[in-house]
Amino acid sequence: MTTRAEESRWPTIRVAIAYHSVLGHVARLARAVADGVSEVPDTVVDPVALDSLTPASWETLDAADALVFGCPTYMGGPSAVFKAFAEESLRVWLDDLRWRHKVAAGFTHSQALSGDKLTTLQYFTILAAQHGMVWVTLDLYPATAGATGVLNRLGAWLGAMSQSDRDVPLDASPPAGDLETARYLGRRVAHVARDLIVGRHVLHTATERTA
Repeated sequence: MTTRAEESRWPTIRVAIAYHSVLGHVARLARAVADGVSEVPDTVVDPVALDSLTPASWETLDAADALVFGCPTYMGGPSAVFKAFAEESLRVWLDDLRWRHKVAAGFTHSQALSGDKLTTLQYFTILAAQHGMVWVTLDLYPATAGATGVLNRLGAWLGAMSQSDRDVPLDASPPAGDLETARYLGRRVAHVARDLIVGRHVLHTATERTA
């Protein structure tokens, strides 16, 4: 767990990264997202590996103000492990939309440049919508075609997309630009979550004072 919670009169923002990684590419992206979250003051970030979920993992997800989903794109959609997690989250949905009003975002990775990664991000957004969550997009203009070391080189808007060639070793992939894009997404999620949580805190405090 990485923390950067400082003395403040504002609430601490908790971000959980719910991810599934097979070869390690998604895990590297998850760490980049976590690094971005940690750049925002008063935040706590908790990576949650979906292939080893425990009751404590679900407690971490419940306690988070924001959830960032991540998995590889396989055969035109999210991995089976992520789908199993989504189906298991039905218990949360049945409990009066327990994740309602949480912030949500997502990232995915594939070997092919396209790889139909958009379908995975769309799956994430629909899952978040069914839970009543607030989706955060990637507010970055697409990079110039063919560039590899820049932000949003694959031109995504719904979330962060990443791609690695098969013959590139894990310590050199995903490319630096993809990792920086994931880092940017984590930072953006933390900022949006903080704005919403602090705003609710201010409104609650004002209401108490005028009651």
